[in-house]
Amino acid sequence: MASIVKTFREAVPAMRFIGKKYEGFGPWWGEWFANGWFDEIERAMGGTESILKLWENGGGYVGLERRAADQPFEYWIGMFTPVDTPVPEGFACVDFPAMGLGTCWIQGDEKEVHKTKACKQTVKDAGMTIWKDENGGKWSFENCVCPRYTTPDAEGNIIMDYCYFVE
Repeated sequence: MASIVKTFREAVPAMRFIGKKYEGFGPWWGEWFANGWFDEIERAMGGTESILKLWENGGGYVGLERRAADQPFEYWIGMFTPVDTPVPEGFACVDFPAMGLGTCWIQGDEKEVHKTKACKQTVKDAGMTIWKDENGGKWSFENCVCPRYTTPDAEGNIIMDYCYFVE
């Protein structure tokens, strides 16, 4: 069973998220790898080193979520990039101002770490206030950072970062 093993606040600069928006969760991740779409974003930003210079936990493949009362759920797949990164054809972007992230490290089997419901309360219990955009939306994301997410430990567990934008 997965568990939250660390919760912390990190500061991030203004960043651009580049990806594709979907109406809900689905089987699109395989399509991303098959089509080399992450590679396109990495090329557009001049390699992952450009985001790692700005944010030490950047460079991960991201499942971005936006939730707001009486508004459609948004699910995006893509990557965070420096704010001035050109958006490749066929992709869209969301620009975020500099702010904080409330980050939970969820450790466990790959099938279990995506159960992120407890992170919201854990972030609040750590004294952080979840940020809302100008339309009342709360943004959060799965950040699949190498090697935490890609290299299992001796027990076969990985760590996935789950983050909320916070004030």
